[in-house]
Amino acid sequence: CWMLRNLERPERLQLMKFVCSFAWADLEIRPGERDFVARLIRRLEMDPAEAQQVKGWLKLPPRPEAIDPTQIPPEHRRLFIDEIRGVIESDGDVAEEEQENLDLLRTLLA
Repeated sequence: CWMLRNLERPERLQLMKFVCSFAWADLEIRPGERDFVARLIRRLEMDPAEAQQVKGWLKLPPRPEAIDPTQIPPEHRRLFIDEIRGVIESDGDVAEEEQENLDLLRTLLA
C-alpha cells in the first residue's frame, strides 16, 4: 500500500504501537496476531532497530500513555483504523474488548 510507504519513521512506530496495543486488548498475543505484525513490519519496510522495538511490544505492551489517538495525523486515521482492524481479526476471533476498543478509537477520531 502506497500509504504505508509514505509514513515517516515516527508515524510507522506510532502505527505499530497502536497495532500492538490492540493485539494485547484480550491480554494475549495469538499466533495470527504475531504473524500479522510480522507482515506489517515487512510492508512498512522497517529497519532492524524498528522491527526489534515492535517485537518488544509483542512481549510487553506499549505503555498506555504512549497511545494517544489525538496524535494520529488526520490524513492517516483511516490507515490506522484499517490496520488495527486487521490485527484484531487476524486470529479469527474478535474479542469483545478488542471490538470495544476499536469502536472507542473510531469515536475519538471522528
